Amino acid sequence: MSNVNLESIATRYNESAGKFEHSVVVCAGTGCIANGSMDIYNRFIELADEKDYRITVALKREEGGDSLLKHSGCQGFCQKGPLVTIYPQGIFYTHVKVEDVEEIIEKTLKKGEVIERLLFRDIENTPIAHQNEIPFYSQQKRTTLKLCGMVDAEDIDEYVSHKGYRMAERAVLEMNQKEICDEISRSGLRGRGGGGFPTGFKWELARKQEASQKYIICNGDEGDPGAFMDRCLMEGNPHSVLEGMIIAGQAIGATEGYIYVRTEYPLAVKRLRNAVREAEKLGFLGDSIFGSGKAFRVNVFEGAGAFVCGEETALISSIEGRRGMPMPKPPYPAQKGLYGKPTIINNVETLSSIPVIMQMGADRYAALGTDKSSGTKTFALTGHVANTGLIEVPFGTTLRQIITEIGGGVVNDDGSNVGADFKAVQIGGPSGGCLIQEHMDMPLDYDNLLEVGAMVGSGGLVVMNHQTCMVQIARFFMQFTQNESCGKCVVCREGTKQMLNLLDDIISGKATMETLDLIEELAHTVQVASLCGLGKTAPNPVLSTLKYFRDEYIEHIVNKRCPTGQCAALRSFVIDPVLCKKCSLCMRHCPVGAIGGSRETGYVIDQEKCIKCGACVDACKFKAIKLA
Repeated sequence: MSNVNLESIATRYNESAGKFEHSVVVCAGTGCIANGSMDIYNRFIELADEKDYRITVALKREEGGDSLLKHSGCQGFCQKGPLVTIYPQGIFYTHVKVEDVEEIIEKTLKKGEVIERLLFRDIENTPIAHQNEIPFYSQQKRTTLKLCGMVDAEDIDEYVSHKGYRMAERAVLEMNQKEICDEISRSGLRGRGGGGFPTGFKWELARKQEASQKYIICNGDEGDPGAFMDRCLMEGNPHSVLEGMIIAGQAIGATEGYIYVRTEYPLAVKRLRNAVREAEKLGFLGDSIFGSGKAFRVNVFEGAGAFVCGEETALISSIEGRRGMPMPKPPYPAQKGLYGKPTIINNVETLSSIPVIMQMGADRYAALGTDKSSGTKTFALTGHVANTGLIEVPFGTTLRQIITEIGGGVVNDDGSNVGADFKAVQIGGPSGGCLIQEHMDMPLDYDNLLEVGAMVGSGGLVVMNHQTCMVQIARFFMQFTQNESCGKCVVCREGTKQMLNLLDDIISGKATMETLDLIEELAHTVQVASLCGLGKTAPNPVLSTLKYFRDEYIEHIVNKRCPTGQCAALRSFVIDPVLCKKCSLCMRHCPVGAIGGSRETGYVIDQEKCIKCGACVDACKFKAIKLA
């Protein structure tokens, strides 16, 4: 039996927390902290004495008080932060400022009144007081993210009070290795890091290896532009990651684990290390976990921030102290990985899903999602959408549901005009591809996305409106992958560089139709011949934009025109004589004297002299200067 009674820890926590009339949760995810949420948290503490109101900080519950004050990880609705949620009512305040704290204490905590100006408002400007009634939350199915934004990430007792570590204890004390592997296989869980490889099968492969030492590695080297799912899990619920690693370790017979986190995630590193210390104190990690006599230790390892280290073999090289560069496979890490020993590498979301699966039961979890993609997936919803943030939905959910129901609809570049024209979604970051209007009602899962030339990837969803230049989008992702190429294989190192040069030719007006043929041929070569997943998927944004927006490429090449006006070298400005008030502001602001004329005759732009800087557009108060 375990030498730590989980039920007694949970009972003690619940009895202590239950004495408070309110629980005030201030979001302390990276986004809200950047916007001043810790100042709000500290202001609650400062004002408590002044307002004769007893507020108890979460880690000092024994003091007693009227309200329990906690700071959580990311609550998901990043765009509306800083966020403050008040339980048990579930009152949800957005864009909270330090000066609002006094009013929250006086009106909401003391009198039970709701402060309407701090509430979320829907598209019809209707205020919504409770978090679970806001479409952004109500349309989700939060399983892995369920506790993120609700529990104090630095309080192991609170995690235990939500049945935390029960499944790890069960795996260690009551199940054998094969039973654990079979449970995960039956759930249908596939790797959430991008490839979608069946998790149970991978574990089974490592379980069967004969070795004196085996390892579990949690891949927290999240580097996709626009992706922050793993970061939020590590910051908001680090104990779920540890519990998943403990279960994985028992499944394959590992005694040591590593969490590989990029150094750009300092808050995640801090909270993970704190979680490891707390788990060691209670005997959940160490030489005899749960009093079983079995050892399992976890090390938090900071990576230097190389995107290629998200690839399994490059990550292993980095932990071993070598330069992070991929190695050919086979052998696979499950056969010969860290220090030559069998190693399982799963990403943060995959491991955090393990306790959820075991609590729900494999069959119930498998019923979520689709036949071949079970369960839920977290996505970072960003771009031209009204409501951005971290979401979780079952596989099989459509883009239309995500963008319109959860995201609140497409907006213009300045955030106005909900209902703007949708153009595309880049899914899966630099490794993914574009989805367009015809895909809006396609159920999102691993197989459907592969069929249309995209992939789930880590879960980035960048929504783009009609004002987006797709050639620029392809160039952005190509520049990223070119910069992040480790340079080991020539086809990736040189191929991505040449593709970037060809894209530069297109957006600068120097390309011909032969350029288009060349970039397509080169993309297929890089895709086939690169050593690792970075190179093999690097051409995806180019190939998918060529597939769906070839006319836009041709417009750049043949007509030397960017339809959206985003490519500076291809812009041509003209002055509308009807709208022009002949004020001469445009002429006075032109840095190269390209605007001539007078107040009597009107003004015109000399296209030969114009450097496309747009200074005249910014200067004109009457919107008389347009793209030709």
